[in-house]
Amino acid sequence: MEFRDYYQTLGLERGATQDEIKRAYRKLARKYHPDVSSEADAEEKFKAVGEAYEVLKDPEKRAAYDQLGANWQAGQEFTAPPGWDAGFEFSGGGFTQGDSHAFSDFFESLFGQSFGGGATAFNQGPRGYRARGQDHHARIMIDLEDSLSGASRAITLRVPEVDANGRVHTRDHTLNVRIPKGIAPGQQIRLAGQGDPGVGGAAAGDLYLEVVFKPHGRYRLEGRDIYLDLPVAPWEAALGANVKAPTPSGVIDLKIPPGTKAGKKMRIKGRGLPGKQAGDFYVVIKIVLPPGHDARVKRAYEELARASEFNARANLGV
Repeated sequence: MEFRDYYQTLGLERGATQDEIKRAYRKLARKYHPDVSSEADAEEKFKAVGEAYEVLKDPEKRAAYDQLGANWQAGQEFTAPPGWDAGFEFSGGGFTQGDSHAFSDFFESLFGQSFGGGATAFNQGPRGYRARGQDHHARIMIDLEDSLSGASRAITLRVPEVDANGRVHTRDHTLNVRIPKGIAPGQQIRLAGQGDPGVGGAAAGDLYLEVVFKPHGRYRLEGRDIYLDLPVAPWEAALGANVKAPTPSGVIDLKIPPGTKAGKKMRIKGRGLPGKQAGDFYVVIKIVLPPGHDARVKRAYEELARASEFNARANLGV
């Protein structure tokens, strides 16, 4: 997937004001409109200009896009970094020029799910219109351990705003958040009344925090199950052994059966993410070889080769 430089598409510097963005879009939209332009690629350019404007005209989308940095080049191979939009608070707003499918895969990868806004409900009351405040949304990254035991954390979110000069910047919004025990990636924490204020005395909107787990140096998560790749020596796998294995709740003793093969999964029931149906903890055996440059180890390998008739490629017929 190719990176799209929306500023370059509109012929603007990254510090352009919102008014400059609007003027650039109007000029280029007239230039490349298929009903006006005779250029062979006018329709393609018209769509590219519309997509760029869809992002840059919206302070929230623009601020999120700007987080990717200025080092990407148009056409460069691009994959959104994990958690690229974590800690960024937005109120939505939807796609005012059609849904995300009308734009490129690049746009869809960034804004296809995060920036869909819900409608605001208006109610006629005895004193005029009342409107519930719009909900806000953000992704937050937490540690696996926060979910295993529950935690309270101070979370700082960035909220986009347009200053008096028409330029987009962000302000910090710091909250104390209770992370429920057993929450899983993709689930949300609702903070009532932390969205936009209501109109005419109506209730404020809520803030929804979607949970994303930080990459862990030791464990990985699949659903509610936790996995650990456990290194074992060849003789431990071949002969069997009692070894120690780390888990998020402490070190355990684990019995490796004789003849254990690489990739074997050993399940410890109920030691994954807690919940009504708790996940399990899986140890995946990874056989690691001692270095062969040591003379004694090398002689042991040679002796094993002479003593064993094992053919590692027998199943290949060679």
